[in-house]
Amino acid sequence: MIRVTGLAKQFTAGKGKNKRTVQAVCEVSFEARDGAITGLLGPNGAGKTTTMRMIAGLIAPDQGRVEVDGIDGHAEPQKMLARLGVLSDARGLYPRLTARENIAYYAQLHGMSNAAIDGRIATLANMLDIGDLLERRTDGFSQGERMKTSLARAIVHDPQNLLLDEPTNGLDVLATRALRVALRGLRDAGKCVIISTHIMQEVERLCDHIYVVSHGTVVANDTVDGLKLKTNERDFEEAFVKLAFDQAEAHA
Repeated sequence: MIRVTGLAKQFTAGKGKNKRTVQAVCEVSFEARDGAITGLLGPNGAGKTTTMRMIAGLIAPDQGRVEVDGIDGHAEPQKMLARLGVLSDARGLYPRLTARENIAYYAQLHGMSNAAIDGRIATLANMLDIGDLLERRTDGFSQGERMKTSLARAIVHDPQNLLLDEPTNGLDVLATRALRVALRGLRDAGKCVIISTHIMQEVERLCDHIYVVSHGTVVANDTVDGLKLKTNERDFEEAFVKLAFDQAEAHA
């Protein structure tokens, strides 16, 4: 389980007379439970990626608290990070290394033994259907192949919690379907999965619970059907527009 309480983050943009403070995230709070896929849904610039980076320990919040399986991220950052798997939008793989070597290197960083690494890679190859990719250098991989390898790398240490920032960006239909199958399998295995996205179709098909983020804050949360009911809309996209834009402007 991941619990976020009162997260806030400011950045300084521009130089000299043009320098200004940008409030990227304002008092964001939410809870993602085990055995569920939780969606952070919002337009570009809403604060989703900044929130995900704070949860992953990549940037420090100005205020607020992140707990992963009851572990305080500020007090015990390394212990908390060991419980997380992170798939970022960049998905940076070492192009001169094979898929196996990319995955194994990340496993070594988590202190896994060679025997444990070999066994885990075999399991992931079957789970994600990447057996034919393992001995190939990742340079020249398609977006779908890169996604699968990056996901394997993120979960090689079998974390209880998984963060995915815009995971379907640039993927074709088959790669997107493969990702959905993999994430549902992780959810059904009892994992806690958080997805940050602005693609409503993915949210409808994947997420058990949704937090709508707009202008750096959570403006609504519920299931897909619950959000449609709250906005009196049959179409989820229309419900999202009301929540992410109309309500945010009303409270501005």
